[in-house]
Amino acid sequence: MRVFVTGATGFIGSAVVPELLAAGHTVVGLARSDRAAAAVTAAGARPFPGALDDLDGLRRAADAADGVIHTAFIHDFATYTDSVRIDARAVTAMGEALAGSDRPLVVASGTAGPVQGRVVTEEDAADPGAPGALRAPSEQATLALAGRGVRASVVRLPPSVHGRGDHALVPVLISIAREQGVSGYLGDGANRWPAVHRLDAARLFRLALEQAPAGARLHAVDDEGVPFRELAEAVGKGLGLAVASVPPEDAHAHFGWLGALAGMDVPASSARTRGLVGWRPERPGLLADLAEGHYFTE
Repeated sequence: MRVFVTGATGFIGSAVVPELLAAGHTVVGLARSDRAAAAVTAAGARPFPGALDDLDGLRRAADAADGVIHTAFIHDFATYTDSVRIDARAVTAMGEALAGSDRPLVVASGTAGPVQGRVVTEEDAADPGAPGALRAPSEQATLALAGRGVRASVVRLPPSVHGRGDHALVPVLISIAREQGVSGYLGDGANRWPAVHRLDAARLFRLALEQAPAGARLHAVDDEGVPFRELAEAVGKGLGLAVASVPPEDAHAHFGWLGALAGMDVPASSARTRGLVGWRPERPGLLADLAEGHYFTE
């Protein structure tokens, strides 16, 4: 297949591109700068100049493709509302180009569920009001396309997608621990975060492109729920720092903006996904990845 990939130079998209190429697909990657275009070319794909707010360009690229994988997102929390709106419009624009063709559209979403403390499954609908559910509107827009002749599916990513080059939540926790001089967790630290290695996630995107039925929700989850205390202990060990409980009322003082997320209990299952498309994670889990040490030297 000729596959159009947005976010082709991002942390996840840059793993999706070689996964697709190794499977025999050709790849066209969205590139918003000359530097990004050079990176796409170096990866063995062809760059398509544009951006997420260039809806006409997205339509052209999707129309010329046999399938689309959308991993891009504008991670600017200062303009959160705009980022969510732009993303949903981008999904709709690409979906319009694919309408009536039964071609696949695979869109990245998140596992944040409607009720904390319960294992989220693929059967749970997206909840735009859930903490951390940045892509719920895009997920809803994607699945609506399943009724318009698009083999649309979503791959829900957990809060931690880990591996070399990670610059998201785990590196932030490491930075906070360095600044505070202690690796902290809230309360008893029993709240759980699901996780997946980026290379395992990349393989699921490919399998979704090739196999997922219209309307499918897939979970890229390896670790169903890593207790936050164990994560803090792994960070403390890697940095040689003490590990300590932080009172919930001091969450913001200790964790900053991450304080709103550090206490979330959001385990997620991928049992249905594994049965549906035959996905089997093969890379190290989150704690094993931290034990390898690269998070503390990169």
